[in-house]
Amino acid sequence: MTGAPAGALDGVRIADFSRVLAAPYATMLLADMGAEVIKIERPGGGDETRTWGPPWSQGESTYFLSVNRNKTSRVIDLTTEEGRSEAGELVGSCDVLVENFRTGMMDTFGLGYEQLAASHPGLVYCSLTGFGPGEGAGLPGYDLVLQAVGGLMSVTGTDEAHPMKTGVALVDVITGMHAAIGVLAALRHRDRTGHGQRVEVNLLSSILSAMTNQSSAYVAGGTVPRPLGNRHPSIAPYEVFGTADRPMAVAAANDKLFGRLAEGLGRPGLAADPRFATNSERVAHREELAREIEDCLRQESADHWFARLTELGVPCGPINDVGQAFELAERLGLEPVTEIASGDRPEPVRSVSHPIRMSLTPAAHRTAPPRYPGPGPT
Repeated sequence: MTGAPAGALDGVRIADFSRVLAAPYATMLLADMGAEVIKIERPGGGDETRTWGPPWSQGESTYFLSVNRNKTSRVIDLTTEEGRSEAGELVGSCDVLVENFRTGMMDTFGLGYEQLAASHPGLVYCSLTGFGPGEGAGLPGYDLVLQAVGGLMSVTGTDEAHPMKTGVALVDVITGMHAAIGVLAALRHRDRTGHGQRVEVNLLSSILSAMTNQSSAYVAGGTVPRPLGNRHPSIAPYEVFGTADRPMAVAAANDKLFGRLAEGLGRPGLAADPRFATNSERVAHREELAREIEDCLRQESADHWFARLTELGVPCGPINDVGQAFELAERLGLEPVTEIASGDRPEPVRSVSHPIRMSLTPAAHRTAPPRYPGPGPT
């Protein structure tokens, strides 16, 4: 990007030995902020997500495209002495190494943390695993499995008989964000002291942390959370209601907002009803409250109520599909989509914009995800 300011991580070089989603998402976030990321791929096809389709864009997997922009790619066969030597030379020129191999695999390649730290004391070495390096080291970490064993599916869905995964690989994404935060913190420490360190994140710990209030309900309160569908365990009304055409979410999370909701519905008396006067009472009588609210909402369209209630300051919105969500972001001026020109493709690659805005060192979408640089599967 000619004339663009340097990124916040300009000058940071990352050897990225990762694949699939969590770690590539982390390294893409860092690349967007200016880091140079060299993606190391295996011979015979590279990152397996290159084959994960449909859908496709210009013959490439949209899954792979989603987490690999602003990187270059290099094929290295880590099973050979020549490849391990090449990888070691590359790491020697880098500030950060990111990997998500099975625990112990990098050691077999001569690229473990202890092996590298002696000769490269400033290296920040980030490992992502499913269940940590201890007793869970041998367990394979896939997002669906972690949503199951990590408790997320137990609080998602309409009832305990029908646990439901989220519609995106949320555990992977959250773990990737944790990895990026860990790398940034370690780089800050390295810049102060000259010392690198090992950064370890795992999918199980990440989802337990990310479930926040649900996890705290168990840890601090001894309560095992249960699925409530679209309802909130501690707030009412905070759920999805039907309207005359499509469902919408309403989040009147305190007494003041509930009063405004009641006014907007043309039922101001609801706020004075003893069953609904406080949040605790509303939670205790959520079934009666939901019937009262939905009886009103069924009289008009979701767009009508969105305009009416938003004007009163009530948090709400219709249930959009992904396309409608992007259209909303466009209308709000958030520029959610970027087009990245690439000389080796007939058309620019459309990509989801980096979500963080920075006034002096903005994220940049410099290059499209790299094409696989070696021969494909034989």
